[in-house]
Amino acid sequence: MPSIALADQWRRVRSRLQAELGEATFNSWFKQVELVGVDDGRVALAVPTRFIRNWIASHYADRLGELWADEDSGYARVDIAVSADAAAPRRSDAAPECAEAAPLRAAEVRGAVAAPVTQPMPQGFEDAGVGAPLDPRFTFDAFIVGKSNELAHAAARRVAEATDVTFNPLFLYGGVGLGKTHLMHAIAWEIRKRDPERKVLYLSAEKFMYQFVRALRFKDTMAFKQQFRSVDVLMIDDVQFISGKDSTQEEFFHTFNALIDHNRQVIISADRSPSDLEGIEERIRSRLGWGLAADIHPTDYELRLGILQAKADEMMQRNGPVAIPGGVLEFLAHRIVSNVRELEGALKRVVAYASLVGRPITPEMTQEVLRDLLRSNDRKVTIEEIQRRVAEYYNVRLADMLSARRARAVARPRQVAMYLSKQLTTRSLPEIGRKFGGRDHTTVIHAVRKIDELRQADSGIEEDVDLLRRMLEGGHSPN
Repeated sequence: MPSIALADQWRRVRSRLQAELGEATFNSWFKQVELVGVDDGRVALAVPTRFIRNWIASHYADRLGELWADEDSGYARVDIAVSADAAAPRRSDAAPECAEAAPLRAAEVRGAVAAPVTQPMPQGFEDAGVGAPLDPRFTFDAFIVGKSNELAHAAARRVAEATDVTFNPLFLYGGVGLGKTHLMHAIAWEIRKRDPERKVLYLSAEKFMYQFVRALRFKDTMAFKQQFRSVDVLMIDDVQFISGKDSTQEEFFHTFNALIDHNRQVIISADRSPSDLEGIEERIRSRLGWGLAADIHPTDYELRLGILQAKADEMMQRNGPVAIPGGVLEFLAHRIVSNVRELEGALKRVVAYASLVGRPITPEMTQEVLRDLLRSNDRKVTIEEIQRRVAEYYNVRLADMLSARRARAVARPRQVAMYLSKQLTTRSLPEIGRKFGGRDHTTVIHAVRKIDELRQADSGIEEDVDLLRRMLEGGHSPN
């Protein structure tokens, strides 16, 4: 137990660190650092995970030494060790117990590599309802690969087939119904097939939050930590749903660190890239981008047609011969452009209608049956899609378009996107402004008027806007 004088020195060192680094950085790295004591001029500190130990020693070891030397010139060195049970951090009121007694200099820590930990999974883990069930239809064999998803598919394959941790974390992102969940289920099935002993846990971010809240309610957070930190592969779907949930984000942050620290595979999905996640703490967004972030773009015509052909073959194998003319599949691939889930649903609806009423499948019948869906797709252009397409077209970052930057290279694409949002969506001016980084509706009005004027005076702007409009209405990629 440190003496009162030593504890006072530690408080002063922490206060100076907090003043220098700011509250956010200090809380990320130093909130859980504990003073163990001083022995022969060496200050011993303890942290809950090897990951935090490595980072502090690499980035702040020298400064820590200087601050302690200011308190007492007899302090020659600061040693940082990992507390006992790093995979399940102790309660804040527990006494510090250093599992690694050997002192660590900053140079030694920089070259350290965390060794894999083979901690068994608790019996009955899946039966307890912690994870979500896997869909047997979502395998790699059933995933249709195209230009828009080839990187995400290749990365998922590599992670599923690797015997060691490859990309950590693997972050899959893209719009609704483009195949993120399919790939996550496929990874889980492949890992289980190759190595049934590996413990794989898949669940949605919403269920992660529910389990955490439940643990708080029943005062069983240690069991929660043990459950989630004892797996070999943790897969969390739709991480954007913990946006604004501070306590859940805090627990997710520590779970993430503990697993990465012990060389366990983490796979995350979201509807946008790590840097574009709103309402998620900066420290979490930073860590989510450390591994490989693979984008799944909206499907092109060829991929949609391939998916429909595969689904038609699957229906024939399951239900017997189904006469689906190629023209019908081509019609659907052209007209249903929003997402794969809606595309598959449209085909099932047409086949079911033909079977129930005894009518042959034709383009005319298809158009009649899907009248509401086709009308919806014709007008369904979202502000998010406009922003993404315009950013790609002008080769600027989406984050810059939504930021406060006023450089012309960014401001002009932003104005074009606002103009198209007004023309192609039913959103109000204030709603459009909020989607562009919380801007006022008067900014949108100015952008619309400016682009209207430029279209009259500049043929280049006129061509850009017309081309972007056609691409957005037709669902084609600007590339």
